Amino acid sequence: MKRNTARRGSLLRRHRDFRLLWCGETAGKFGASVTGVAMPLVAVSTLHAGAFEVGMLSAAAWLPWLVIGLPVGAWVDRLRRRPVMMTAAAVACALFASVPVAAWCGLLSTGLLLAVALLTGTATVFFQTAYTAYLPSILAPDDQAEGNAKLHGSASAAQVAGQGSGGLITQAAGAVNGMFAQAATFLVALLCLSGIRHREPRAERTERRPGALVAEVGEGLRLIAGDPWLRTLTLFGAASNLALMGYQAVLVIFLVQTVGLSPAAVGGLVAATGAGGVVGAFLARRAAVRVGTARATLLFEFGLALFALLIPLTTDGAGVVFFVAGGCCVSAGVVAGNVIKAGFQQRYCPPQLLGRVTAGSTFLGYGTIPLGALLGGALGSALGLRAAIWITTAGIPLAAVFLLCSPLRRVRDLPTSLQEPREGDGGGGGDGGDGGLSAAGEGEPALPRS
Repeated sequence: MKRNTARRGSLLRRHRDFRLLWCGETAGKFGASVTGVAMPLVAVSTLHAGAFEVGMLSAAAWLPWLVIGLPVGAWVDRLRRRPVMMTAAAVACALFASVPVAAWCGLLSTGLLLAVALLTGTATVFFQTAYTAYLPSILAPDDQAEGNAKLHGSASAAQVAGQGSGGLITQAAGAVNGMFAQAATFLVALLCLSGIRHREPRAERTERRPGALVAEVGEGLRLIAGDPWLRTLTLFGAASNLALMGYQAVLVIFLVQTVGLSPAAVGGLVAATGAGGVVGAFLARRAAVRVGTARATLLFEFGLALFALLIPLTTDGAGVVFFVAGGCCVSAGVVAGNVIKAGFQQRYCPPQLLGRVTAGSTFLGYGTIPLGALLGGALGSALGLRAAIWITTAGIPLAAVFLLCSPLRRVRDLPTSLQEPREGDGGGGGDGGDGGLSAAGEGEPALPRS
């Protein structure tokens, strides 16, 4: 049952459950951003890892989306979502705390870091899939646009603070001890989730025939494959994430070894680029209302993506301006695009299929992330770090070819239900600021496409 939303005003002030969810998600994003800086620095400064090992570390965090992403969507549709999120948060908290404990015991190794990244990535799959399907259950449809835009904006702000703090924490306490910040923030998320009063109805136990799980997964995939809107956005997300993670996987080592920056400076610069995500979340709804959701998607996902080509020009001194400008534009485009796309998906998909459609599109979209991380590491080892950055950042605007060759470029707005016309002059979405899907990011410089 949705909360009464007759009283208007800020959603954070009038909706206690959303406020708790918002606090927990923001805390988790802050800790993830600290880890996104600290984990590669642990590998580089403590374990003396190279570009390929750092790329493997990023790949391990995203590999679970390829392995279990599809069945998790069907499982989540069978379960209450809040307990799933709480369990995932508790597991992640314990895993991140194990890194400094292992270091104190002399057991820290690259293999252990890979295992932690893999297992926390598995917890993230469950948390993200459940979170996406849970959010519409506590917010009325009219509140989802505001609520999800707030979640994206706060996630980007937490990313800015976390990445800046990551460099400072690493400088002051060491990269290994910085992992405690991630553990603590997942503890905060767990406590916030436990305080939410809204309770989902217990899922009915029904007799399921053999192969039911495969059939349910297939139902979500068939909807994605057969629908031009879902198919286009999913293919674009997969191509874009391949390029995004390709450069993000080697970015820290590029800034430290090639550009010659200190860990504190790296954290500060990466945080500065994250500010673009805050701007993107702020602009998403306004641009969607003014020009339409489809046109705003092209503006953010293609127009701003072109500025990614400034990132490889980064040098020490004044040359860091290229990194900040390019990174800000990429972050703004990713976050704004995620806000628009996620609200479209939440309104467009039948509620009973939302979990598995989300899992299917995320499986395909996030499935390229470990490949991109390995690609970035391999290119960095074979051609050099700057060449790897050039190749991977060029792929970010190129991914928009999927959007430019789709029905999306011929309409003003994305449709808001499966019953609306799928091509022609715009289908629906006139409310613009569609809600946002948290991007399940691991504290990377730019959030991945949802």
